[in-house]
Amino acid sequence: MTEPSPAAEPSARRIVIVMPTYNERQNLESIAGRVRAALPAADLLVVDDNSPDGTGDIADKLAEADAHVQVMHRTEKAGLGKAYIAGFGWALERGYDVIVEMDADGSHQPEHLPSLVGALDDQDADLSIGSRWVRGGKVVNWPKSREALSRAANIYTRLMLGLSVRDATAGFRAYRAGTLRTISLDRVESTGYCFQIDLTIRVYQAGLRIVEVPITFVEREHGASKMSNTIILEAFWRVAQWGVARRLSQLRARRLQCPGAWASLGTRRPARAGYALRRCGRPVS
Repeated sequence: MTEPSPAAEPSARRIVIVMPTYNERQNLESIAGRVRAALPAADLLVVDDNSPDGTGDIADKLAEADAHVQVMHRTEKAGLGKAYIAGFGWALERGYDVIVEMDADGSHQPEHLPSLVGALDDQDADLSIGSRWVRGGKVVNWPKSREALSRAANIYTRLMLGLSVRDATAGFRAYRAGTLRTISLDRVESTGYCFQIDLTIRVYQAGLRIVEVPITFVEREHGASKMSNTIILEAFWRVAQWGVARRLSQLRARRLQCPGAWASLGTRRPARAGYALRRCGRPVS
């Protein structure tokens, strides 16, 4: 299923699409062709984690036939986050201006690439996210349980981290190179899908601009989803840790702003202490 974007192809910058793969033999050739058609001037980097089904061999054949296709072979399956960081590092070393991440399973429609990349300039963004949960976005062929899980995960993320982003778990996004250089990729430890949340909060905390571009997300037709209970639990606990750290940071900042009010908590007049804290102002976000 495709929905071509009316946006013109961005042309003045070096663009690379980073695409991790693991057992995507049935999908890679088709999705690579659509990527190359959507952004003919862009390069495609396939980051294969030693797929036992021969995905890496297919990637090599694509690279032999097309100079715009490059392949990075990794020796083991170390998680989505590690694969992306390796690909981002490769792109930054080679001077690309825009770095896109997307899946190889067909769920991310390459026809959205021009609008996703174009939003960096059109909306003066540092990160543009292909979003399922903004107006105009939608999912196709997902079971209700999977949709409910994704919506709940994003609501939980917004509440815990104070983000306004509607689809922080989305893995279809475009970064300015300067954005990735700013957010300390060498300190990212997330390995599963919470990698996307991790990078979103880093961009937000750096004071950079995030925009969401509506996309149509289509459930894969071939192969198996990499989602697992381990990945879900990692995201839940990491977001909880980040949320607690955020709240503690707010409290510390508020205490520094109003030392007298906080000192009154040690008195025997709790009502007066509570009044003083309320007068002190709202917590720092």
